[in-house]
Amino acid sequence: MEPPVSVLIPFRNAASTLMEALQSIQSQSFTQFEVVAIDDGSEDRSPQILQEVAERDGRMRLVQPGRIGLVAALNLGLSLCRAPFVARMDADDIMHPQRLQLQYEFMLANPDVSLVATMVEMFPPERVTEGYREYLRWQDSCLTPQEIRAEIYVEAPFVHPTVMFRKDRVVQIGGYRDGPFPEDYELWLRMCQAGCKMAKIPKRLLLWRDHPERLTRVDPRYSSEAFEEVRARYLSLDPRVRGPRDVVIWGAGRRTRQRAKLLMGLGVRPKAWVDVDFKKIGKRIWGLEVKPPSWLARKEKPFVLVYVRTHGAREEIWKSLNSMGYAKGDDFLFVG
Repeated sequence: MEPPVSVLIPFRNAASTLMEALQSIQSQSFTQFEVVAIDDGSEDRSPQILQEVAERDGRMRLVQPGRIGLVAALNLGLSLCRAPFVARMDADDIMHPQRLQLQYEFMLANPDVSLVATMVEMFPPERVTEGYREYLRWQDSCLTPQEIRAEIYVEAPFVHPTVMFRKDRVVQIGGYRDGPFPEDYELWLRMCQAGCKMAKIPKRLLLWRDHPERLTRVDPRYSSEAFEEVRARYLSLDPRVRGPRDVVIWGAGRRTRQRAKLLMGLGVRPKAWVDVDFKKIGKRIWGLEVKPPSWLARKEKPFVLVYVRTHGAREEIWKSLNSMGYAKGDDFLFVG
């Protein structure tokens, strides 16, 4: 009998943390799952640990294709998952006992949702930087499909090992893709482009471990440049940007111009720049005039891309645009 949930966990050289991760899976209140564990060419005791657990727990399955890389391991695992719902997990994280139960119940109750994630708690606390705290504070504000669609160009709205998705919908759009970009964020952007609804349970159901060797710290696919390039590519294809409305970029500083240059190189030609700096008003940047925010109070509203990153400044811009009748997600987007 096929299980309703498959837990997909690729791993490589994770002997120091794998057992704790597996024990957190075995401790789930929801027990009708299989674990598809893909060993990506480990050179430590990771496979032996998994095999020893599998001998005692028939829900565990070890697959050893050799060293094939993370994306290939994810797609291989996806093809082997027998359940309609696939929950991602990493070998160095820890599940809350109710994670699978709450996500499975959410998916059954919301058949129009393709993916549901959860909030996380990062550990150990002494390693958590203020930058990561701010990132997780922002993530915690992205809960509903509407909020996620409106914020998806800021950053990745989910921590990858928190997601549960409908296997058929992810397979239908091509699974994970390999390239010089973060494979998870690229998938979320592609799902958004395909019209998939994504949501988040407002509970911390994963302990997300930070350590110096984590891929997001050492692999160039997770660099800020890689994020900016994949973000610009999907933003340039977004129907809200490619629609009939003029596009305006809020922010005219040097860093904003460099980031916007990626978008313009993909064929998006803004109508103007908007900036609060009175010294810039009236000047021309790449042939486009810099306008004050009040210029946006017009009958024919343009679509505004806000490239300002500072948290407090974003809040003020949001208030300003709302006062002029602009709705986040429909009339403007924040861009990371």
